Amino acid sequence: MTIMPAMKKHAVHLLYDQRIARSTRPFKARGAGVRRCLFCRIDEQFCICALKPEVPANAGFLLLYYDDEVLKPSNTGRLIADIVSDTFAFIWQRTHVEEGLLEVLDDPQWQPLVVFPSEYAQEGRAIVESALHLDPTKRPLFILLDGSWREAKKMFRNSPYLQNFPMLSFNSAQRSRYLVRKAIQEHHLATAEVAAMALDWAGEHRCSHVLDAWFDVFSFQYQKGVKNTNLGDETSLARLAALVDAGGQVP
Repeated sequence: MTIMPAMKKHAVHLLYDQRIARSTRPFKARGAGVRRCLFCRIDEQFCICALKPEVPANAGFLLLYYDDEVLKPSNTGRLIADIVSDTFAFIWQRTHVEEGLLEVLDDPQWQPLVVFPSEYAQEGRAIVESALHLDPTKRPLFILLDGSWREAKKMFRNSPYLQNFPMLSFNSAQRSRYLVRKAIQEHHLATAEVAAMALDWAGEHRCSHVLDAWFDVFSFQYQKGVKNTNLGDETSLARLAALVDAGGQVP
């Protein structure tokens, strides 16, 4: 595993550019006065771009964003694209589906899996329990619906082009470690936390550990620029460095 000297634009950065280009007024998030890095979206003095690790992954991710979610500097979908090179990102629209999105879903190299709680599955919907049940000739493509919990449910119910794909569900009782944004319920995990669980489920333990550490580094450094009290993991930088120094080898 290597450390990249600087960020390069990936799918989420490009989607951000597209979304901001069609905005009719400035998007103001909390900490609007912070001078942010254009890539990691953290206060420039706490930028993490030079720390970004690179690790190979067999799996891919397709992020469906609810409208202005991609504009929020606190969004963690960006972190997935930082680590997993085969990450695709699109703005969800109820009445229109981008051709590029359908092309990804139709690409024969991928086995799309909708990551969402099984309690919302319609009767007869396939639920994948084990990665052993996947087609070994295809690569898993994890589809994540990125928005608030209310928005994610809306996307799930109103995306007919996703209905024929099997679901992957994590009914985890673990509490989210993300303290930059407050979830409605403690078990509602950040997008990057779910992605790390999906990678681990698929046997991509190395990539999962790196993404987990990168998520904690982002959370810790982000809070330095917007909060008086940092509730993040102060060991995250050391954990990420240890993973890099060990060549990415994890238990």
